[in-house]
Amino acid sequence: MTPRAAAGRAARATDLEALVEELRARWPRALGRAISVVEDGGPQQAELVRRIYAETGRARVVGVTGPPGAGKSTLVDRLAQAVRARGESVGILCVDPTSPFSGGALLGDRIRMQGLATDPQVFIRSMATRGAMGGLARATRDAVDVLDAAGFDWILVETVGVGQDEVDVVSSVDTVLVVAVPGLGDDIQAIKAGIFEIADVFVLNKADREGADRTYRDLATMLSLAAALDWTPPIVRTVALRGEGIAALVAEIERHRGWMEEEGRLAGRRREQLRLRVEGILKERVLAAARDEAGLDNELERAFAEHVDPYRVADALFRGVARAQASRG
Repeated sequence: MTPRAAAGRAARATDLEALVEELRARWPRALGRAISVVEDGGPQQAELVRRIYAETGRARVVGVTGPPGAGKSTLVDRLAQAVRARGESVGILCVDPTSPFSGGALLGDRIRMQGLATDPQVFIRSMATRGAMGGLARATRDAVDVLDAAGFDWILVETVGVGQDEVDVVSSVDTVLVVAVPGLGDDIQAIKAGIFEIADVFVLNKADREGADRTYRDLATMLSLAAALDWTPPIVRTVALRGEGIAALVAEIERHRGWMEEEGRLAGRRREQLRLRVEGILKERVLAAARDEAGLDNELERAFAEHVDPYRVADALFRGVARAQASRG
């Protein structure tokens, strides 16, 4: 390592050390900088998580998903207000579509939540999906760690929308709220498409609308026809715009948390989350090594020209990665 590179590395380490101290003090600017670090990726992302990970695992982490138009942002806003009324702090991560021009979150920092923005015990951050599947930004799990290490009591993660790939939310949170509303037509079908299995609590929002009773019955029928569940997701009616049903929703979130702790499920879910994170990191690193050290592109060109099957190509690349790692010592 050259002296200049060594000096740069030392400076970055000093900057991260200062950033971690500011995180512990929950400085808003430090929170924003730390989440930007994990969004940018690279060595600093990994080093930041290493420095704060021992201080994580204390927050209640709740995911909110559902079809566009279900009122998720309003629901998150009202949940945050209820948490603050209890004297507890809350961090909010809103995962938004990516702007095709800037690469940033299209909805910014949620003008619909600006009533909370001046509260020092509330932090709101929008994150762009940047093409990640599952409704979650690639760095969402690390951003949850940032807010957890900063000492927030609750962390609310609102996802882009509902769909088959939205199940990724369960790998980042302790309790999953699936929001449905009457009148969307395909909302129950969307839930049937794969979201049903991840719901810990169903929220029937805009429950003052015509058709709410029918939607409630549809959800209840789905639950009654499901295979035996260790935890049967409750259905909570809310009118988030007026704050109705929010206290009942908080109570169900707490009941689910208590059940998981009593049954040992919270530790099990978080252990599975760790496994998925480690597997994701390994996949990224092996693929990067295959590309940078084992000649992925050249191997693919050769395989295509010679009509080599993909398994042999993968075997050759894996051996190339192993040799490269072995030669490093």
